[in-house]
Amino acid sequence: MRWISGLFVALCASIIPGANAQAIHGRDGINLPPPPEVKASPVTDTYFGTKIIDNYRWLEDAKSSETRAFINEENTYTQRYFNQARIRPRVVDELTALEQVSRWTIPIQRGDDLFFMKRLAGESQAAIYVRHGWAGPASTSKDQRLVDPARFSRDPNTSVNLLDVSRDGSLVAYEVRQGGADETTIHVFNVKTGKALFDALPSGLYWSVCFTPDGKGLYYARANRQGTLVYEHALGAFSEQHDKLIFGHQFRGEDLGPNDLIFANVTDDARYLVIEIDRGVPARRVDIVFRDLTKPGSYFEILTWGIDSRFSAIYARGAWYVKTDYKAPNGCILKADPGIMPDVWQVIVPQGPDAIQDFSIVGNKLYVQRLKDVKPETSVYTLDGKSAGNIAYDGIGSASPVVGRTTDRYGFYSFQSFIMPPAIYRLDTVTGKRELFAQPKIPFDSSQYELKQVFYKSKDGTRIPMFIAGRKGLKQDGSERLLMTGYGGFNLSITPVWNPAYAWWLAQGGWFALPNLRGGGEYGEQWHEQGMFVKKQNVFDDFFAAAEYLIANKYTSPQHFAITGRSNGGLLMGAAITQRPDLFSAVVCGYPLLDMLRYQKFEQGSHWITEYGSSENEDQFEYLLKYSPYQNVKPGTAYPAVLFFTGDDDTRVDPLHARKMTALLQSASSGGRPILLHYSLSGGHSSGVGVEQQVQDDADQLTFLWTETGQPGLQKQLPAGAGRTPPKAVLK
Repeated sequence: MRWISGLFVALCASIIPGANAQAIHGRDGINLPPPPEVKASPVTDTYFGTKIIDNYRWLEDAKSSETRAFINEENTYTQRYFNQARIRPRVVDELTALEQVSRWTIPIQRGDDLFFMKRLAGESQAAIYVRHGWAGPASTSKDQRLVDPARFSRDPNTSVNLLDVSRDGSLVAYEVRQGGADETTIHVFNVKTGKALFDALPSGLYWSVCFTPDGKGLYYARANRQGTLVYEHALGAFSEQHDKLIFGHQFRGEDLGPNDLIFANVTDDARYLVIEIDRGVPARRVDIVFRDLTKPGSYFEILTWGIDSRFSAIYARGAWYVKTDYKAPNGCILKADPGIMPDVWQVIVPQGPDAIQDFSIVGNKLYVQRLKDVKPETSVYTLDGKSAGNIAYDGIGSASPVVGRTTDRYGFYSFQSFIMPPAIYRLDTVTGKRELFAQPKIPFDSSQYELKQVFYKSKDGTRIPMFIAGRKGLKQDGSERLLMTGYGGFNLSITPVWNPAYAWWLAQGGWFALPNLRGGGEYGEQWHEQGMFVKKQNVFDDFFAAAEYLIANKYTSPQHFAITGRSNGGLLMGAAITQRPDLFSAVVCGYPLLDMLRYQKFEQGSHWITEYGSSENEDQFEYLLKYSPYQNVKPGTAYPAVLFFTGDDDTRVDPLHARKMTALLQSASSGGRPILLHYSLSGGHSSGVGVEQQVQDDADQLTFLWTETGQPGLQKQLPAGAGRTPPKAVLK
């Protein structure tokens, strides 16, 4: 390890302010002075005999006057870029047309009433509505607005989110979020009186909130520094100080700590309170216990405990149905017998070649959602496992699970893709007939675009799928721009979803690509494990191989290649910048993890040790050091144009990563390309900003990516009317 120590000391020591002080040249004639000078104050850490120097440790303190001055200077510098970007006003206009449309969420049904979120065209935020009775999509006039954030806040970045509805439909539980912070406050609205209750749970990180069976209280799971605790709150008890602790701290002699995420829900028949404990993110082990609510004073019983596998449970018709990867990496559905090991539980749906993503029980039918080469398939079964058909989808895209109660006749699901806005359907579980509930009318003609899937080989020969979208007939000679995104982590399956920003890119005549990298859940747990811990480099290699495939097949070329990613995808962007700067021309790196030696010390970072590992472990330190973007910036390298995107309200991934990496990359890059920090004072990791703010943020990112993938020295102009679709082309 001594050679590593010497190398990194030498690299870090050479990064000093002004080392690469040069004028910056963006494309389309954009010129900037050298970036703001940032002082280097070396701090040395020793990891198992290896010395690592961090010149910008001082930028970890978000509240210091020096850091605030840095943010202000960087934002001013970034604004100078956008002031020169000629296409930005047009991008704003066209994005506004794509974004300012009515949108709906999948409804929650209580009796004949449907509760859902809806945002009307021209509004900044969605409100909570109820519709009394079903009359198809033409019945929107019957929608009654219940909770509207515009009524109690002038801040357009204040949002609400529907959490639960009481069994009789008289009460609605919802959360209020400021900007993009993960923390929320919890409130209850009385549908009959049209007023919010005085009860309010204070700002915190809530994993779950649901009504008690009688609707007189709430069960909620809230995290703190010690871990997650589950409480019961009696409505009318204005102070949370009187709330009753239900679960937490310890169970069966085992301590429950901050990395054990706990969720609470009540079964559809109101009999059981179910507690799920996820060990880490993603969980390597899930425990489930339950309490019989019909027996006051009863203790929690065990459904599964102490098994290093994942479980999720639904109680229906007097039985427990469990999805698990226990001895089944692709997942299976079992009928569980509490108190007995899963080995002898009845198999309802066995493991198959395609990974089970989710399942639900609605109307006494079992809906099992799988991915077949990353394309959705939902099979229907009776509760004893007999095949009862399937749900047909409209081509390649993303389908939600069927949502509804086990006792309801009707369920709801959505379908969408990169070229198709989300349509929400009501499904009759008896006849299998579907009816449209809602679909936005967006000025984007889906019939003019195509979405296909290809397969390519990664560095080690692994077969990787990739989705590619573009306008029909788009030429393939390497001269067109291409935007690619990716994720590759946390067992998450990334499938084609509608995004106005991606639609804008397609409308200009650009290609869009999404490779399904290892580390996700597209092919089950084994696919996930091939992209975590010491195998994380596989994720990056898969991404680079995707880029090489697209270039070799002349979809684009390096000078026209743009990439974007956020969160764990931001880490991917950091690896792309530092490992393969030759492949890409422009990068948007959003809300990123970049200093992988220190990430676990901040915000929710400790939860992710089960995915990445920790530098406090000697073996894990070695592989983290090899790929950690912040420690692998090399002075004198011609890096691509980069826009780091983050904000003060990101309480999940600490913005320090973007701050430090901006300073380091600006001092190290020799390419003369823009290295910018876009730092919001009111935005964060979670959704919740208003439409106008979202349009402005997306416009900045798209302006940067489109500009910096044009011809060097001469911007390829947008085709006339590229982003504007004639009114007759509105999606049917």
